[in-house]
Formats: sequence, structure tokens, C-alpha cells
Amino acid sequence: MNVYNLKDFINWWFIGNFEPSLFKTDLFEIAVKKYKKWDKENSHHHKIATEYTIFNTWKFKMNNKIFWEWEIVEILPWNSTDFECIEDWSCTVVKIPCIMWDKYID
Repeated sequence: MNVYNLKDFINWWFIGNFEPSLFKTDLFEIAVKKYKKWDKENSHHHKIATEYTIFNTWKFKMNNKIFWEWEIVEILPWNSTDFECIEDWSCTVVKIPCIMWDKYID
């Protein structure tokens, strides 16, 4: 058994085509993200990747819609999203495929 800590990975991305990575692949990338209440991210989109956000804790606003614990949002290419944390929360993010330059600020 090997044991790792998410803090040892860049922005908590631990699988994908980057270093360090537990499993290096360009097929997908995975991160567990943690945010504080009122953290925000400006609207962005991907031209190629589909992004799945799984809300591990609640309560979270994305594109002015409230999401709750265990909900999953699928963000298709060219669909923009922003977010705002209503409470301290965490989520798991999966992007398919792993393309490091495929993030565009709106």
C-alpha cells in the first residue's frame, strides 16, 4: 500500500498528463478541490474537454444555481461556468481528456 497527500500535488490535481501525478495519462484528469465560503471563480469554458464536478459537501452556486451534496454537474465543451461558495465545501473534478491548455476565461 502506498499513501499520498493531496497537498503534494499542484492545485490538488493528482491524475493526468502533468507532474507530479499518481497516474500519468492524457485520457482524463482528476482533482479533489477544497474552497472556503465566498471563494469565487470567474466564468470559463473548455473547447475540447468535458468536465464533471461532483459536490462532496454542500452548498455551492454555479451559474446562479444552487447545488447540494452528491450532485454531479456535467459541463460540455463550449459551455461556460462560474462558481461561488456559499459554505466551505469540497468537490471532485474529472476532465476528459486531459489537455492542460484547454481553459478559456470568458
